[in-house]
Amino acid sequence: MDRRVWGLSAVGVGGFALAGLYQLSGGRIGVPCILHATTGLNCPLCGSTRMAAALLRGDLDAAWHFNPVILVLGPLVGIAVGYQVLAWGLESLRLVRLPRLSMSPQVADWLIKGVIALLVVYGVARNLN
Repeated sequence: MDRRVWGLSAVGVGGFALAGLYQLSGGRIGVPCILHATTGLNCPLCGSTRMAAALLRGDLDAAWHFNPVILVLGPLVGIAVGYQVLAWGLESLRLVRLPRLSMSPQVADWLIKGVIALLVVYGVARNLN
């Protein structure tokens, strides 16, 4: 399986583990943003831990308030990565062979550049007010 899929899987699992820890600690334990700590500016990922903790509580309004871009992008990436991991797992157990998601390197390159551009624009926009 592609190393990027494993990496994204680890990031997703780790993110929700941190959100669970944040939730269980009553907000006392979290992941500080280095950019915010040093400059006072919010990066595109600022609020993601609080957003995931709000999702664990079932509070979609608070999750949207903390980081709407990651709230939308996260499930899309999570579904794609989850499907790839499921397809790989079922195939390795020799149960069933599901079609894999695939795209050309050019499409993957444009998709990555588009997401990075969206995050940069969002990062700038959230610091304008």
